[in-house]
Amino acid sequence: MIEYLSLKKITALHGQEIQQAVADVVNSGWYLHGEATERFEHDYAAFIGTRHCVSCGNGYDALWLMLKAYKTLGRLHDGDEIMVPANTFIATILAITDNGLKPVLVEPDKETLEIDDMQLEGALTSCTRALMIVHLYGRCAFTSRIADFCQRHHLLLFEDNAQAHGCRFGDKRTGSLGDAAAHSFYPGKNLGALGDAGAVTTDDEEVAQTVRSLGNYGSSRKYVFPLHGRNSRMDELQAAVLDIKLRYLDADNMLRKTLAARYEALITNPRVRMTADNGRDNVCHILPVFCEQRDALRDYLEQHGIQTNIHYPIPPHKQDCYAELHHLSLPITEHLSQTELSIPCNQTMTEEEAETVARIINSFGR
Repeated sequence: MIEYLSLKKITALHGQEIQQAVADVVNSGWYLHGEATERFEHDYAAFIGTRHCVSCGNGYDALWLMLKAYKTLGRLHDGDEIMVPANTFIATILAITDNGLKPVLVEPDKETLEIDDMQLEGALTSCTRALMIVHLYGRCAFTSRIADFCQRHHLLLFEDNAQAHGCRFGDKRTGSLGDAAAHSFYPGKNLGALGDAGAVTTDDEEVAQTVRSLGNYGSSRKYVFPLHGRNSRMDELQAAVLDIKLRYLDADNMLRKTLAARYEALITNPRVRMTADNGRDNVCHILPVFCEQRDALRDYLEQHGIQTNIHYPIPPHKQDCYAELHHLSLPITEHLSQTELSIPCNQTMTEEEAETVARIINSFGR
């Protein structure tokens, strides 16, 4: 059996340090808003390259709090439109609509899989106020054209960095390229906690303080609540574990890149397509291949002891919760959802395992 992702093996890579960090928190008797969280926020902000990092309960809350802060500060208003890639995970869209904002779904480039910056001008309206890029699969979605587009049209630029911890654009990291960014530390991420956790990064102190208050019931001083907030806090255990894992993130990402390059060299089956990064950095959170007989390929790999995943089988505009979007025609997004298969690629794998996966993929349909 070649597992898609073993969280037990991921944790075991740095198990002794993680166990000591957890024990230190338990023995401290302080489990929320303590030194471990403050230390991780400082270290993660320095890693990403922003002035501020505000931790929260999970990746969705990070998205919601980020957008809510801009509404609270009067920089966004009900009904404002936010451009967003159509092929993202639904949390990105939910955070927009749950804030009373309107998502404008933009097709991805079928090769890079990221939002197609050539389609932005055509999606612009008088109500557009922001662009949310999603660094999907661990690939950098930011481009110079996106920066120019936002500057020319005076748009806010948000990043959903849930899948791209450590990814770069030039000498900067994703999560520092726009006005603010949301991060998820769900256990399966490249930088994953032992439970749920998230964060917002930004250089804007007013935004950071507003996010922090909103995630603490709307309070910045005990029992005083000037804002309508929610309870969204990273606990000390998660912060301590993340701070340990952060030390190894670049090295772990490099191992993922090495495996991805090995796959690219070895997979030759004409029925199976791998997409090119086209010069974009890629920390390989998810390694997708595409096949018109996707389900048959998945069954074939499973029969040979190889676990896979699908990201994502139903795009947001086809979900029942967004019936109002069902009329949209987004053929690239829909085709990607019908043909995408995620194969194992993580820092616990060996090159021999990757070679086995590639060999079996190459034998499919022959």
